[in-house]
Amino acid sequence: MAKKRAKTERRVWFFGNGGAQGRAKLKDLLGGKGANLAEMARIGLPVPPGFTIATSVCASFWDLDGRLPDDLWPEIRRNVRKMEKSLGGRFGEGPSPVLVSVRSGAAVSMPGMMETVLNVGLNDATREALAKRTGNRRMALDSHRRLIQMFAKVVLDLDIREFERALESLKMRRDVFDDTELDADDLEELLEVYREIFEERAGRPFPEDPWEQLRMAVEAVFRSWNTERAERYRELNRIRGLRGTAVNVQAMVFGNMGNDSATGVCFTRDPSTGKNVFYGEFLRNAQGEDVVAGIRTPLPIARMKRMLPKPYADLVRAKDLLERHYGDVQDMEFTVQQGRLYMLQTRTGKRSAAAAVRIAVEMVGEGTLSKRNALLRVDPSSLDQLLHPTFDRSAERRVLAKGLPASPGAATGRAVFTADDAEEWAQRGEAVILCRDETSPEDIHGMHAAQGILTSRGGMTSHAAVVARGMGTCCVAGCGGAEIDGNAREFHAGGETVREGDWISLDGSSGEVMLGQVPTTKPKLSKYFRTLMSWSDEVRRMGVRANAETPHDAKVARGFGAEGIGLCRTEHMFFDEERIMTVRQMILAADRAGREAALARLLPVQRKDFEGIFTAMRGLPVTVRLLDPPLHEFVPLTKATQRATAKALGIRAKEVARRVDALRELNPMMGHRGCRLGISHPEIYDMQVHAIAQAAARCAKRKIDVHPEVMVPLVGHVNELRPLAERARKILEETFAAAGVTIPFLVGTMIEIPRAALTADQVATCAEFFSFGTNDLTQMTFGFSRDDVNAFLPDYLTQKVLPIDPFQSLDTEGVGQLVTMAIEKGRATRKHLKIGICGEHGGDPDSIEFCHAAGMDYVSCSPFRVPIARLAAAQATIRGQRAKPR
Repeated sequence: MAKKRAKTERRVWFFGNGGAQGRAKLKDLLGGKGANLAEMARIGLPVPPGFTIATSVCASFWDLDGRLPDDLWPEIRRNVRKMEKSLGGRFGEGPSPVLVSVRSGAAVSMPGMMETVLNVGLNDATREALAKRTGNRRMALDSHRRLIQMFAKVVLDLDIREFERALESLKMRRDVFDDTELDADDLEELLEVYREIFEERAGRPFPEDPWEQLRMAVEAVFRSWNTERAERYRELNRIRGLRGTAVNVQAMVFGNMGNDSATGVCFTRDPSTGKNVFYGEFLRNAQGEDVVAGIRTPLPIARMKRMLPKPYADLVRAKDLLERHYGDVQDMEFTVQQGRLYMLQTRTGKRSAAAAVRIAVEMVGEGTLSKRNALLRVDPSSLDQLLHPTFDRSAERRVLAKGLPASPGAATGRAVFTADDAEEWAQRGEAVILCRDETSPEDIHGMHAAQGILTSRGGMTSHAAVVARGMGTCCVAGCGGAEIDGNAREFHAGGETVREGDWISLDGSSGEVMLGQVPTTKPKLSKYFRTLMSWSDEVRRMGVRANAETPHDAKVARGFGAEGIGLCRTEHMFFDEERIMTVRQMILAADRAGREAALARLLPVQRKDFEGIFTAMRGLPVTVRLLDPPLHEFVPLTKATQRATAKALGIRAKEVARRVDALRELNPMMGHRGCRLGISHPEIYDMQVHAIAQAAARCAKRKIDVHPEVMVPLVGHVNELRPLAERARKILEETFAAAGVTIPFLVGTMIEIPRAALTADQVATCAEFFSFGTNDLTQMTFGFSRDDVNAFLPDYLTQKVLPIDPFQSLDTEGVGQLVTMAIEKGRATRKHLKIGICGEHGGDPDSIEFCHAAGMDYVSCSPFRVPIARLAAAQATIRGQRAKPR
């Protein structure tokens, strides 16, 4: 039995005549457009009367398989009659016909994603009546032909190019450039052609009944909620939990009634720069879609002051009132009909990251916003635009393929297909893009040399993605549309073959792979950015650290405001060309004595690295993760490198191949790695801890304040951690005592195995800090391989099996439950246990909000995401304080 609708639930909300049933706060119900139309009417702005069909009806529409509820029409008719009464006319009939626009409007602005139909109610009779009432036959004919074309496109989803060709053909025959140069007789001829095209394409005549037009237009707007482009927009912008779109039915006003009429779009401030100047465009003698569709070239809004002075003055007053009222930049649509201004829409203006930062800071200075509200006005993720090179917006792009936007930025270079070539070409002064099926740790030297990295396989947490983000290098990963042939040194994409040395460009923010050299612009941080960051630091509770493995990365991170290093991955230090051979000698040694000899050569190298990092981060904590990856990642795989290793070891190449083969594992990510290595080969971890301790002691003697933190990875059982933590503490204490220095240090663990989270109370008996490695924790909780997940994850997201990629934004229901449990259990054992996160989620704003609520002390992310984390942490603090009961 169908559930009865509550009597008090209003589905149709009227606005106009200096008042409205709705208000701005009802966006969830009325959509942004309907709520703001009601609000503009309430504050006395000139708004044509109309009504909003609530978002709840959209949900009902889809529940009824794309049909409007039968009992909705009496409500719609009653509100149409209210419009008629206020305008002194009748919808679709009589000497003063009322015409309407039918527009979408979701609770969250989705510009251009859904549909609009104008001039609904026009037929032959109402067109003639409109022409007689206005004395403008041309305008009436122009509006009628626009309705037919728009109805074909929006309501029936027909290809409208034939309509456009008919218009262009008529203009050519009349030898005119603009539509406005066609007279009434021309438009009457064009109207008949439009009718013929419509009937031929639709298989039926254009509907003459105004009520049928209105019903079909309303249904079309509701259908537009679930179009592919609208769903994709919501997915990209993480818009979730909405019931659907509202539909706004509003009396038409006409900007195409002559040179005293106009239509336009404007912003209260420049949305590109944030400068406090009136910004926008308008067209005389036009309707709204002409501006949006680019049918004619609009004029700058400043020209309106001279051409239409009275409406312009009214518009300036309206924009000032709206910005004060909403306390934010407004994006407005307006129409001028025979010298009178009408406001058709206002919404929070979309803006560039640079503009958002400047506007927020300047509005505080103007007294419009508090600092805390200003911090909430800037999307943390948008700051990526300010921290990396970007492509010139006006530049032409020839897009070949699209992959995952794994590391932001813009890169242009010559395509190369091996890490060695990338390094060699870069040393010659060439800018290169390293193109690989997937990268491995052996490619690190080429990745470092490249301007950008392109892979055809792998996801957002693949090796290429993680390393590129850490280095601040642009990366497009998992680009299945690019067939990369490393042997042939070429790739195929978009019908083109790109060969070694050809120029390509990567957009790491959109995932686009483009042919040729696309011009880029370098980032420049403004005084407004620095001010906003300082406000973030005043407000936030959580600390923000960086993931860094080199002194250079540490300096970059500190420059971006990092308060320490939350993850120093020691394995990244081993891939230098000079060091890798020593590492291989250590791994392939026949006995412990051989391993220790190789480790003795590695110790001073590691010590030097740590000393540089401690120096760069003086006074701040540095968390060093002991060796984590499986040993097979370091061994020589090609015959050439195996021969070179054999020569260095003084053994036969076949013996090297045998030992390499012995290290192979069926599932290396869950194999002999992390703390398991430390237990099997304690001399490896001993060497690393000695290097850390000696580096810290040397820094202390140079009066450098150091705070080393040693992190044991991949612990699943307290008995794995206990012996390794005891050995580490012993080495640190003995080294510091021998050097005559007192240095505070911590020994802790990375929580990345579900069992460690479940038994965190036991683990905390040996650990002085927890750092959540949520990349592996997510992988092991879901049972997904993060290196292979891109084969099926797009299907999961498209089919809504998962709401979002759990490797990009933390799965708070599942993985988050383990995190919360581990924090509670850990602190039950050790009250002041320091807790942070160092996975890729440490730079994701949504995940940071969860970390704040869970009570973590800090987040750690790649250096170039530190400002994002600082702002997101501040926003989490503000929202958390506002959510607390008074």
